Amino acid sequence: MEGIAKAKAAGVYKGRPASIDPAQVQQLKAEGMGPSQIAKHLGIGRASVYPALEG
Repeated sequence: MEGIAKAKAAGVYKGRPASIDPAQVQQLKAEGMGPSQIAKHLGIGRASVYPALEG
């Protein structure tokens, strides 16, 4: 835990980059697509769509 805290402080430990763009998910929803359609269109799991729609 100490090492991770030091790495985060140094800006080295950033985690995995986001695989989807929440703005794109929101745009597709505004165009009338449902979560399943959005997931297929973006090539991601449907469960990944819901957090993007909430936030």
